[in-house]
Amino acid sequence: MKPRITVITIGVDDLEAALRFYRDGLGFPTEGIIGEEFEHGAVVFIQMQPGLRLALWPRKSISHDSGVALGPVSPTEMTLGHNVDSKEDVDAVMTKAGAAGAVIVRPAHDTFWGGYSGYFQDPDGHLWEVVWNPQWSG
Repeated sequence: MKPRITVITIGVDDLEAALRFYRDGLGFPTEGIIGEEFEHGAVVFIQMQPGLRLALWPRKSISHDSGVALGPVSPTEMTLGHNVDSKEDVDAVMTKAGAAGAVIVRPAHDTFWGGYSGYFQDPDGHLWEVVWNPQWSG
């Protein structure tokens, strides 16, 4: 696995309020909320630097997508997104993570938005999404 982080997703309780804070309060450029046409799909993406996006996503949607029960709010709550170049790469990383001792919380699967992803937790419980996004492929 080539070590790189491409998306940092933070769980929020109120997506509109989070958008106002990051876009209007901090001045982060964004297209605003996208994906509202999908159940659990509404998200905000912010380009941080070349190759790194910050995503604001409702905590309930993270819980639904990963299959991990929604727990109390924690200041350490987030997912780390590792984008790869193909579906096969998602499967390879998930296999490697499992072999290294990760808990596979949601096996790789086709997503509602046309991508392919799976979730695992590292030994400390941090949630990683391994994802192929055809819109971000070179």
